[in-house]
Amino acid sequence: MLPVLASGSASALRSPDAKLAEAVGLTNAIALDVVHAEIVKLRAPNVSRLLGTGQIARLAGVVAALCVEVVIIDGPVTPVQQRNLEKELKAKVIDRTGLILEIFGERASTSEGTLQVELAHLHYQASRLVRSWTHLERQRGGFGFLGGPGESQIETDRRLIRDRIARLRKELEDVRRTRGLHRTNRQKAPWPVVALVGYTNAGKSTLFNRLTGAEVRAEDLLFATLDPTMRAIKLPGHDKLVLSDTVGFVSDLPTQLVAAFRATLEEVLEADLIVHVRDISHPDSDAQAQDVMKVLTELGLAPEGRETPMLTVFNKIDAMDAEQREALQARTGGDAIPVSALTGEGLDELRAAMDIALRVGARVHRFVLPAADGKRLAWLHSHGDVVSEAYDDDGVTIEVRLSDKDRARFAAMELA
Repeated sequence: MLPVLASGSASALRSPDAKLAEAVGLTNAIALDVVHAEIVKLRAPNVSRLLGTGQIARLAGVVAALCVEVVIIDGPVTPVQQRNLEKELKAKVIDRTGLILEIFGERASTSEGTLQVELAHLHYQASRLVRSWTHLERQRGGFGFLGGPGESQIETDRRLIRDRIARLRKELEDVRRTRGLHRTNRQKAPWPVVALVGYTNAGKSTLFNRLTGAEVRAEDLLFATLDPTMRAIKLPGHDKLVLSDTVGFVSDLPTQLVAAFRATLEEVLEADLIVHVRDISHPDSDAQAQDVMKVLTELGLAPEGRETPMLTVFNKIDAMDAEQREALQARTGGDAIPVSALTGEGLDELRAAMDIALRVGARVHRFVLPAADGKRLAWLHSHGDVVSEAYDDDGVTIEVRLSDKDRARFAAMELA
C-alpha cells in the first residue's frame, strides 16, 4: 500500500505519477511486494492523522482486503500522525525518511557505512518515541524503599539513544580522521581524483565498471550501490588517476542521512574533477539534476564560484531514438557528453573531456632535472603539456604546462 501526498514537497518539475513511480521503486529496493499504489490528494494535512476521516476509512478497507502489512507514505509523517494512522489502518506505517533509512540499513556493508546508517536511524527514532506501546507507560522504582516513581521507560529509551548517539559520533569522528589521513596520503600521491555523482539509478556504477573494468554491483534498482568504491584508471593524458563511485542521491534526502554520510561525501569535496552522471532517458532528468545540485550545495559545492571543475554526462542514450538524440544535442548545445555506459558509446569522448577538464587553469612551469631522473621526467610528460625540453651539462631543462594541483603533486614527489 503506497499513498503519495499530492501536496508534498516534490519539485514542480515532477508530476505526481513520476513521484509515485519513484516511491514504488524505492519500496521494491528492499524487496517489499507492492500490492497497491495510489495518489491521495489532500487539501491540507490533518494535524493528528494526516488524512481525512473518509480517506482513512476507505484505505482501511483496502488494507484489510489486500492483507497489507506495511503502508508507506511518500512524504513526511509526524510521530503522532504515524501512531494514529497505525491504529486506524491496523498496519505498520512508514514515511519516506523511514523507507530510505531502511534501504540504507540493508545495503550498508562496510563498518563505516553501518555506523552512519545506525546514527541516522537513531536520530530518526529519537523523534518517534511516543507512547505507542504499553511498556513505555510503566515506570521503574527508585532507590531504597521510598524511592518514588523513578524513571519512566520512555525516558530510559531516550537516554539510551542519546548515549548510543554520542558513542557513534565518537566512532565516526575516528573514521573521519582516518579517512582524512588517507585523503592526505592520496593528495601526496601524483594522481588526480575524479568523483562520479548523480541521482540514484542514473548508471554511475555501470559507467564506473566500464571505465575501470571493475565489478561493482550495478542493477536497475534504486540505491543498488551504497558504499563508495575507488579504482585506478588511465586517460589519454594521464598514466593514472583515481575514479570514485559515490552513493546516489534522491529527492527529499533525509537530513539525518546528509549529516551522517558527510564523511563519505567529503570525498567529493576533495576531488579534482566531478562527473555528474544523468539518466537523460528519464522523464524527470531535469528535476533529478536539481536534486543532485541541491545536495552538492549543502556540501559546499555550490555551482556558482566552485573551484572544482564539473562535467555533465548524459547517460543511457541507448534508450533514445535518433530523433530524441538530435533534440538532445540541440538543447544542450554540446556542453554535455552523451554516453551509453551499457554499450560503451561515447566513452572515448568522455575520457578526452575528462583529460581536458583536469588541465583547466594550467600554467607553464620550468624545471631543471638530472638527466638520470627518468621517473619524474616521465611523470611530467604524462601529466602535463611539454612546451620545451633541452638537455645540457646541468641535466634536462623542461617547460611544461601543469594545473595547480598537479604542480603541488610534483612538488610532493620532489620532497619524497
